[in-house]
Amino acid sequence: MRTRTLLAVVIALSAMLTACTGKPDSVKAAQALAKRLIPAQAGKIVFREVPADTSDTFTLSSEKGKIVIAANNAGTMAVGLNYYLNNYCLTTVSEYAAHPVEMPKVLPEVPEPVSVSAKVPYRFYLNYCTFGYTMPWWGWKEWERFIDWMALNGVNMPLATTGEEAVWQRVWRHFGMSDEQIRAHFTGPAHLAWHRMVNINSFQGPLPQDWIDRQAELQKKILERERSLSMTPVLHSFSGSVPAVFKEMHPEAEITHVSNWGGFGPQYRCWFLSPTDPLYAEVQKVYIEEQTALYGTDHIYGLDPFNEVDAPSWDVETLSAMGKAFYGSLEAADPEAIWLQMGWFLINDRKHWTPELMEAFLGTVPTEKLIMLDYHVDWVLGWKLTERFYGHPYIACALLNFGGNTLFNGNFPTLIPFYEETFRDGGANMKGVGSTLEGFGTNPYYYEFVLSRAWNYPQTPDEWIDKLADRHIGREDAAARELWHDLIMNIAPQYTGSGVSMNGHPKFGHWWKWTVKYPDIKGRTPIMDYAWKKMLEIDSDRYEYKYDLVNLGRQALGDYFDILKDSLEVAWNTQDLEMAKAIKAEMSQVFDDCDALLACVPEFNLQEWNEAARSWGKTAEEKDYYERSARTIVSTWGNSVSLVDYANRQWAGLVRSYYKPRWMLFCDEIIAGIQDGRLGGENNFNERIRYHEVRWAEPTVTKIDYQQAQDPVELSRKLIEKYSF
Repeated sequence: MRTRTLLAVVIALSAMLTACTGKPDSVKAAQALAKRLIPAQAGKIVFREVPADTSDTFTLSSEKGKIVIAANNAGTMAVGLNYYLNNYCLTTVSEYAAHPVEMPKVLPEVPEPVSVSAKVPYRFYLNYCTFGYTMPWWGWKEWERFIDWMALNGVNMPLATTGEEAVWQRVWRHFGMSDEQIRAHFTGPAHLAWHRMVNINSFQGPLPQDWIDRQAELQKKILERERSLSMTPVLHSFSGSVPAVFKEMHPEAEITHVSNWGGFGPQYRCWFLSPTDPLYAEVQKVYIEEQTALYGTDHIYGLDPFNEVDAPSWDVETLSAMGKAFYGSLEAADPEAIWLQMGWFLINDRKHWTPELMEAFLGTVPTEKLIMLDYHVDWVLGWKLTERFYGHPYIACALLNFGGNTLFNGNFPTLIPFYEETFRDGGANMKGVGSTLEGFGTNPYYYEFVLSRAWNYPQTPDEWIDKLADRHIGREDAAARELWHDLIMNIAPQYTGSGVSMNGHPKFGHWWKWTVKYPDIKGRTPIMDYAWKKMLEIDSDRYEYKYDLVNLGRQALGDYFDILKDSLEVAWNTQDLEMAKAIKAEMSQVFDDCDALLACVPEFNLQEWNEAARSWGKTAEEKDYYERSARTIVSTWGNSVSLVDYANRQWAGLVRSYYKPRWMLFCDEIIAGIQDGRLGGENNFNERIRYHEVRWAEPTVTKIDYQQAQDPVELSRKLIEKYSF
């Protein structure tokens, strides 16, 4: 199999990814997308299907008063449409279904035809974690907009793990397990991503049957739409995790515990069936057959057995045999199978995954049968650590967001040269661009920029930023362009943390455990205060502009809170009681003001998250179950303190009801310490903090008083004046 040339492999895989289903279907799918997004103007957009010589290509032109987009498939037509919307109409189509698509009344002409082709055949998107941090409560409305957004931005290889539990239910039934045993093996909805990644089992289970059934129906709609838009969805496969009952039923099998993950108790620990055990291939075959029967197949399967857990052995020969067996099980189940492996484990655990072990594990798989995701190229170029992944095709992915954290970050000055270097020196087997974001945080344009690197657009990065500024306010404006260049190239790179201190466990200093690293803004310079004020001076009635105001404002208030936290430490060190009381009162007000600002748009509102979760329940008990899952993932995370606040967010409702009481408890402890003359102010409140956190995650115990939405422009003006920004 190794005698096949890499060129032949690329041609074969590219054909699979870009194959059209026939002219009527491609044009029809593109027209349907346009009607969903811009119904009033869709009749003025003409799509034509034309063959592509080598790579996906679109041509954009004007003809007899209409906009003509000619491309080789529906997905590339969508890319052409997006290029027209962004650069001629100054229109943004957001990944958020709540954002309107704001269009000019008259469609601008295209003065000169534009032709753009893809630089790489694969454009990957998503991460297993995204299905927990962002998507668990989505219905078809949210998925429909998001799939359209992916098509517009050129994604043709989306991860697609919704509805996986329906497959596993069929598999474990085949092996003699009851539905009660199977559902007890699954976690609650928000934690299913980590169940699928061989990290945890059973937490907040059993999973309701209605959830399993409805998610399966949703997955069918997702896959149908993705395939209609020329995408090749990446389905999952068997990565080795088996129920404890399965181990009891097969005592002869080589089944071992994986290493402890995330501080979870032993009752949630996963059991791992070795791929070299004959039973592994049997389970894999049943899984692929059942999944294909439910959802069809595009022959690319995610298989990620060692995500943040140790391999059963660090022996070279053992890992080589495991790599061969993993692929062998896929090939036996589907002779056309291609293994897609996320490369996080290779860069996250470099202590164990030495170059020798990496090559041993990956080297036994035929080159054309394994695609690697270079997982975090905005931080480290994995291809440099792995001799360009030992010849396997790989996709350069930017991660950019952990846990869905709301932080104004994204390092363009690093991102741009990293991609330039990868295209230049990454080898002929660099075949894609993508993102492995853990959650949707605050800055969707970073992902749009990353995906734009896959195309030969006639734009420099500076010109791309200019157009971003234009489309966020709906016109060309020198001040807006200057501000956005400052935001992206100078301000955002300074935010390298994972949250603001108001979201973190109360303490003095920079860290609490490791889940929240506060932004390291040198000298606490009020750079976001300046940006927020400048944005307000520009003025626009666009929804994107209002979203930007809230986004900058919540970051500015978070930065201001850092100053108060430092001042509280000064009050403690100087034993200044009145100062401590005054700071507590101001902290309380900042929490309330920030919460009110966040309530202005639904993307920053816990109410949207919780109500979406409750909508999956049919009874009051079921609704509480789903809300418990939703609350847990964004607060305590699990059943230990290890991951508390990992998914911290500045969200209305969360800020006022969860983060504020923790800091008020801390302030009370400091004030009491000063009054009592104690030498320590942090020692006796951690149990009370934990009590608050656990109670808050239970919807039947803690009710949340959500604030009403206000006009973000007027509120921003009042808050800027109030805090003298």
